[in-house]
Amino acid sequence: MLDSPSASLATRLRELAALFLKLGAISFGGPAAHTALIESEIVGKRQWLTRQQFLDMLGAANLIPGPTSTELAINVGYARAGWVGLCVAGASFILPAGLITGAFAWVYVRFGALTQAVSVLGGIKPAVIAVIAIAIWRLGKTAARDAGLAALGAVALAAFFLNINPIAILFGGGVFGMLARRGARVRTSGAGLLFPIHSWSARTLSWRNVGAVAVVSITSLPAVTRPSLSRIALFFLKVGAVLYGGGYVLLAFLEQGLVHEHGWLTHQQLLDAVAIGQFTPGPVLSTATFIGYILGGVPGAAVATVAIFLPSFFYIALLAPVLFRLRQSPWMAAFLDSVNVCAVALMAGVTFRLALDALRGRPSWLIAVAALAVLLRWRVNPAWVVAGGGVAGLALAAIR
Repeated sequence: MLDSPSASLATRLRELAALFLKLGAISFGGPAAHTALIESEIVGKRQWLTRQQFLDMLGAANLIPGPTSTELAINVGYARAGWVGLCVAGASFILPAGLITGAFAWVYVRFGALTQAVSVLGGIKPAVIAVIAIAIWRLGKTAARDAGLAALGAVALAAFFLNINPIAILFGGGVFGMLARRGARVRTSGAGLLFPIHSWSARTLSWRNVGAVAVVSITSLPAVTRPSLSRIALFFLKVGAVLYGGGYVLLAFLEQGLVHEHGWLTHQQLLDAVAIGQFTPGPVLSTATFIGYILGGVPGAAVATVAIFLPSFFYIALLAPVLFRLRQSPWMAAFLDSVNVCAVALMAGVTFRLALDALRGRPSWLIAVAALAVLLRWRVNPAWVVAGGGVAGLALAAIR
């Protein structure tokens, strides 16, 4: 690591806090954009790490559950200032998104009856569906790159519609795919556990610069008993501990658990949460802050935020010494390739269900088709497309 030996721990901690608070406040566009910003600051501008060290950290973060860019920030903090730096960097990167998302959640609950806001959100939702559909198509072409993986993805999609738990789909598919893809090769080549693989991290699922615009909605909570803080914490802790595939797979976990299993939210509320979560900078998993506020106010928001991010801190702290060896394992590569294609299948399934709520009536279909056309024809930042959907929804409501 390139660094001045005279820099004190306190100085390093202040530098980490200032840098990641800034990055957490301006890093729109999802993990790919976050990673680029972190690399520019850490390697290019400050030279805290060499480019190879940074790439090794990125590859390691891609191998474990949780938000890749957040885990990258946590790892940089550890490399810069040890265990305290790990906590400072991670918390600083998460805090701005949590505060901003919490503010939107307060507006959502407090002023949700504004007709104009409902119209804007009515245009945003079909545009969000179009953005997600385009990303799933592109990711799917990479994930299902051979007949075996494509078949595994089809089985995972069928399992999703049979309401099998997403965790079981991901890990079951990963283990099955690993055994199927590597088992035959072991008999012929005697492959061990520590041979190189080719740029798995480049195939890792990411948000790919997905953005959205958050507004308030008239939606209200269904007539069910609100969950306790301990149940909110347990749910989001479980999600954070097993979440492979980034933000889109988060939708599958939330839809299955919050809507179907517990009945704490409606599909419409989940779409509102997705739109607001995408708009805010920083980690997409700050969607948990918004949902936690709806379910339990400020304490619910705090509990949900801490719970969903906490596993990432433990994974980086405990697994960093062995992650670089795992990254070179052909068995782990086969496992993660299989997990990836199952994750894309989950994305497709949950998007279909969300679309049933979002695409109601001719105006919403017109907005969705127009958003698809723009995304396919031009290289436009999805945030602008979703913002345009909101403007279109407001304009169509005014015409009506």
